[in-house]
Amino acid sequence: MKRLFALFMARNKEYYRDKSSLIWSFVMPPLIIGLVALAFNNGGQKLFKVGVLDSETAVTLFDPAFTRFVPVTELDYGQQRIAHHQLDLLVDQTTQQYWLNPSSEKGRVLEALIAQKGNWQRQEISGQAVRYVDWVVPGILGMNLMFSGLWGIGYVIVRYRKNGVLKRLQATPVHPVEFIGAQIASRMIIMLMVSSIVYLSCDLFLDFLMLGSYWDLLLIAILGNLSVLSLGLLVAARSASEEFANGLLNFVSFPMLMVSEVWFSLDGAPAWLNAIANLSPLTHMVKAARAVMVDGASLGQVSDHLAALVLITTLLIGLSAWLFRWQEK
Repeated sequence: MKRLFALFMARNKEYYRDKSSLIWSFVMPPLIIGLVALAFNNGGQKLFKVGVLDSETAVTLFDPAFTRFVPVTELDYGQQRIAHHQLDLLVDQTTQQYWLNPSSEKGRVLEALIAQKGNWQRQEISGQAVRYVDWVVPGILGMNLMFSGLWGIGYVIVRYRKNGVLKRLQATPVHPVEFIGAQIASRMIIMLMVSSIVYLSCDLFLDFLMLGSYWDLLLIAILGNLSVLSLGLLVAARSASEEFANGLLNFVSFPMLMVSEVWFSLDGAPAWLNAIANLSPLTHMVKAARAVMVDGASLGQVSDHLAALVLITTLLIGLSAWLFRWQEK
């Protein structure tokens, strides 16, 4: 236990002495959040966004040149998005029903248009509007955890191996489990503290929407962070070249960034792309956090994402332990 604590404290000091890591962790996330808030302060694009429960015939209701059609498979999900102004209108051609939020201006415009298409039944769904900055904050925080976890574990361990630090530790009574445990614990605590500070400081100015439990959000952050750290461990298990590790980490991180709904939703994306996205731990972390913050979901309602994070973490840690070597062989 003393060895574990000593390694833990040494890793913490190394982090705080690295000025570039501190700048990235504390400056970049608030800067990105602020720029997003300013860029989308005017409500974003003006095109209509219509959820459809019957995608084959809904295209005949509105002009496709001005309307984006989003297939919706579950009525509850579509109604939830109407409540948060994430859809302007939800239509069901089969039952001749449509749902709208009465406080949505674009929804009322579409209602006037659909009234000319026949005898439709009106349903109202009320709820608080979700700004883009509210929607994107879980993604930005998840992105920060991903980059810090991958490079804070994967790149650092490769550097240790290249510089001979791991070779010297191998000659001590330190067990690999103690070494890896100290690295994970150090990075976990640091990143949770950094993310909390970033969130609270930005919330003072932007007043993020938070409908769920902060304890649920903390659990999601812990499980998500563990899954990302385990991915970093897998990359570093045998790599001895910093250049190779850096390239491999970029190769892993940027596709995850693109398909994990950090910046934009995958509504309407091909099924194969959604299947690939579900392989990413960042996807499940961001979706679970967003559901808690924006929709007020409970842990039970995001249990599928939590189970996926636990499964991914278990598989990656098992592979990392099997592949890990103190020295290049």
